[in-house]
Amino acid sequence: MYENFVEEVDAVDNGISQWEEGEPRYVLTTTLSARVARLNPTWNQPNQDTEAGFKRAMDLVREEFLQRVGFYQHSWLPARALVEEALAQRFQVDPSGEIVELAKGGCPWKEHLYHLESGLSPPVTIAFVIYTDQAGQWRVQCVPKEPHSFQSRLPLPEPWRGLRDEALDQVSGIPGCIFVHTSGFIGGHHTREGALSMARATLAQRPCVPQVPY
Repeated sequence: MYENFVEEVDAVDNGISQWEEGEPRYVLTTTLSARVARLNPTWNQPNQDTEAGFKRAMDLVREEFLQRVGFYQHSWLPARALVEEALAQRFQVDPSGEIVELAKGGCPWKEHLYHLESGLSPPVTIAFVIYTDQAGQWRVQCVPKEPHSFQSRLPLPEPWRGLRDEALDQVSGIPGCIFVHTSGFIGGHHTREGALSMARATLAQRPCVPQVPY
């Protein structure tokens, strides 16, 4: 049960890539295809009627398909304008132009950022996105190297990772911190300025070399 369910869920939640040097770290068993396959009768079920499972599979796929269409129509597409505006205002957030502030947290920004980033002038590679969560607290999230990658272009400093509250305040030197994820891809702060400070401190610790695509 652990290898075929828990491990995948836990790894994805903690930002662990499935592959390392050609060897999978865990197996994917919760994909749509896998869930459909499990609706077939097991070998030892008395009733081997596949029609009931087929109907359940149709309902499952239909629901997921319609949910995805609704997401792209009502959430993903409207988010593009927000990301475009945030990129246009990036130098007002920080002189580096590497920190983007989203007006509405939680919007799907990654694919839009990658697409729009290539047309920026002057060219710059975005390192961080800051935004508020549903509780009104601020998040500083590192931009992944690729849209579906768990590796960040510039992760938050290693000494901060896994720390919370006062312990994080002391190590980072930034009062009001909430947390930094163990992988360093995201952190939290009570204020906008604090989230900016976390991003700026990370930029400052980067080796001083001319910026090139990560």
